[in-house]
Amino acid sequence: MTIRILLADDHAVVRQGLRMFLGLDPDLEVVGEASNGAEAVEQARLLQPDVVLMDLVMPVKDGITAIAEIRGALPDIEVIALTSVLEDASVVGAVKAGAIGYLLKDTQSDELRRAIKAAAAGQVQLSPAAAARLMREVRTDEAADALTERESEVLRALAQGMANKEIARRLDISEKTVKTHVSSVLAKLGVQSRTQAALYAAQHGLAQLP
Repeated sequence: MTIRILLADDHAVVRQGLRMFLGLDPDLEVVGEASNGAEAVEQARLLQPDVVLMDLVMPVKDGITAIAEIRGALPDIEVIALTSVLEDASVVGAVKAGAIGYLLKDTQSDELRRAIKAAAAGQVQLSPAAAARLMREVRTDEAADALTERESEVLRALAQGMANKEIARRLDISEKTVKTHVSSVLAKLGVQSRTQAALYAAQHGLAQLP
């Protein structure tokens, strides 16, 4: 059965190139194009494609927002993020929004065609670089979850720039115990210093009271 594809990219030359080489495969059919995120959502509703190739940086509505809207309203449609952006926030954001794949625009044509067919069959498709970033985020979440309640309190105090003596006074424990907790926090987060721990806390929303 032919896999129906919607192309969403704000660059016409990119859409033309994709349409041309995807058209060489008899199992693939490009049924529509969109030049921004809002248009992508609209065309997905109208055309009901099997797979959407979605750029992330587009006008009117960004790709991650469009992915979330398409997956929320049309869960049978699979979306592959096809982008030149390789940042942790983009990879994690696209996957959390519901993308089944994350590929870079320099992906070889044969690999892209295979990825589309796999995505249509419900198989996750991530470029090696995107997979590495996603795994790093997963490990980061696991590291934060591994902290005990007391260690989390110590981490918040470190993020506020408090010295061991101040932390001991706040938590009503000895400085020696504080030092033990700090060492444990650094080990669990995989960082080398109090400053790095404080930065970690700020970046992951752990610096404020829950």
